[in-house]
Amino acid sequence: MPLTIDRRRRRYILGGCAAAVASAGAWRYWPEQGISNPCLGSLPPQLAAHELVQAAWDGVDPAQVWDCHTHLVGTGDSSSGAWINPAMLSPLHPVQYAQRLFYLNAACTSSGSVDESYVARLRQLMQDMRPGAKVLLLAFDRAYRVEGALSLAGSTFYMPDSHAQRVAQAFPQYFEWAASIHPYRNDAVAALEQAKRSGARAIKWLPGAMGIDPALPRCDAFYAAMARLNVPLLTHAGMEGAVSADQQDFGNPLKLRRALDHGVRVVVAHCASMGTDRDLDRGANAPLSDSFALFTRLMDDARYTGRVFGDISAMTQLNRAGPALASVIERGEWHARLLNGSDYPLPGIMPLYSVDYMVEHDFIDAAAAPVLTAIRRHNPLLFDFVLKRNLHANGKRLAAGVFETKRFFTA
Repeated sequence: MPLTIDRRRRRYILGGCAAAVASAGAWRYWPEQGISNPCLGSLPPQLAAHELVQAAWDGVDPAQVWDCHTHLVGTGDSSSGAWINPAMLSPLHPVQYAQRLFYLNAACTSSGSVDESYVARLRQLMQDMRPGAKVLLLAFDRAYRVEGALSLAGSTFYMPDSHAQRVAQAFPQYFEWAASIHPYRNDAVAALEQAKRSGARAIKWLPGAMGIDPALPRCDAFYAAMARLNVPLLTHAGMEGAVSADQQDFGNPLKLRRALDHGVRVVVAHCASMGTDRDLDRGANAPLSDSFALFTRLMDDARYTGRVFGDISAMTQLNRAGPALASVIERGEWHARLLNGSDYPLPGIMPLYSVDYMVEHDFIDAAAAPVLTAIRRHNPLLFDFVLKRNLHANGKRLAAGVFETKRFFTA
């Protein structure tokens, strides 16, 4: 049975989503994308057996496929301990309010329990993947001030490590988990050590939303512990648009040098493929540079070979699918340091992606478009995987190893 959203709640979601879509300028793609995820059930047999789906797995070991960027979302309506900022519940904060509605629709949550139906939908989606494939569920910490005090007012939402751990342990055939620990916390190192003992595969940060300046000396003890425990850092870089982020400059890729210099393996989410940041190598007041160009500088720095990586999550979205996407496809020497992730539930937000756009810009073949569109109506996770397996730019494609990420997180 597909998970559904009750009619009254769906009307509110559609209204909020429509306003957000209009503000994003996505009306151009209207009837292809729409605004509402139809939340269909498992793939019908003829679609599951389609040659495009089957070919996507050619040369890829499903047991090595870990989607490294899958958000665990909830409202705390169960025993999860999750929390969301009240601003996201109020139409008086239209952007945050619309973001929440988008996520609920994208994840096909039911009115009974958002926490439980979110996980149930993910389990359903994973059944369409090959046995052995998993997703890495991401916890999300609250914001803290530099002196270590909790800042609820500065927090967007909270997904406790304990809930991510419980879900992963309850369904080990589908899920692994990553902790989220704010480095300003007075117990940050102890929490990291506990997360490592409990099976966390990584630490997840979103600096602009969590209030983390990765270049501050305050982070040094945490970085030293991460290097000692061999726990990688998966952190957003570049502009953040999915949640409220008051301190966009904290996403500057060059700020991650401090972690790299401590020996931490750093995965730069989305390869910093959107926005601009100060070129700090030219001074604190230097002109703005493309964030992806700064990420490229890190990737091309021989000192950081084996330490800096990029995840390609969200890079096929309308607001990102351009020169940066073409570059990561074309630069075969990077592929051993690229990791695939979906940024789920974002592939389920219908206006964010356009298969026609991908055809128009020669990232995929026209023949693949109707199949990808049909897959997405049933399974945004599989859609993301098959889409990326079909990407091309100037005759190049992403190597199969980009999708075999388990070895990175178990090294």
